[in-house]
Amino acid sequence: MANELPQAVERFRKRHPDVWKHYEALGLACQDDGPLDERTRRLVKLALAVGGGLEGAAHAHARKCRAAGWKDDELEHVALLALTTIGFPGAMRASCWIGEGARDQTAG
Repeated sequence: MANELPQAVERFRKRHPDVWKHYEALGLACQDDGPLDERTRRLVKLALAVGGGLEGAAHAHARKCRAAGWKDDELEHVALLALTTIGFPGAMRASCWIGEGARDQTAG
């Protein structure tokens, strides 16, 4: 599930395979060109998605964080920390996005 792409992204990947290949290579280069470990990079990417108001990315990065070993209360802390940066409505939105993945895991 963590590697499943949304339909729109999958269509893009199929229509533009060369662009997708370079996009993936850029992502790998960015992750490998710094000192952060994978687990920390996952949390940072979740925080960036939350701050950017990117629902799909927040869902995807929350799933990837869980796969990397982050616990639900640690991920919820991201939403709490967002409170003083993006405001109460943004923090509540983030809490919903992050929490949906936790509910999905317990339901399935």
